[in-house]
Amino acid sequence: MSDLPLVREASRDPYIPLITTVPATYSEAAAEAFVRRQWERAATGAGYPFAIVRSRDRRPVGAIGLWLRELPAGRASLGYWLVPSARGQGIASAALRTVAGWALHDLGIPRLQLCVEPWNTASARIAEKSGFRREGLLRGWQQVGDQRRDMVVYGLLNTDGSVDGRAATAN
Repeated sequence: MSDLPLVREASRDPYIPLITTVPATYSEAAAEAFVRRQWERAATGAGYPFAIVRSRDRRPVGAIGLWLRELPAGRASLGYWLVPSARGQGIASAALRTVAGWALHDLGIPRLQLCVEPWNTASARIAEKSGFRREGLLRGWQQVGDQRRDMVVYGLLNTDGSVDGRAATAN
């Protein structure tokens, strides 16, 4: 529950609640329910939700999740967000490289993928800087708020080479 201030700050962002389960209107009960959902996802094996903590001051500034719904098909999805005060500092790239490296090397997942809205150039740069390759446009792929939106899909294979300074091993 120490992440409740992070959930409060994320709730104030106009975009984060649209693309995540962060409550759009902050309340202590809604924030606690969000944190408990993350615990439940980990406990049931749905995925691994992590807080992103800025190293210089140990302040939680975002979240990154590795989602395993498609693991039987040899792939997993990633999603990440940062509160506005932490953007543009390389924090998301470091978190993405760390989680992607762990998923590819330690968990042995053959393919990772993530989706970014075409207008979100900052998130696209984070994906590309972390070794993900742009693969194509998925038209009307995801419900965001009250509308279907296009998404650009990025992929990273465990045969693509180093993400986090370690050589990938093919399964």
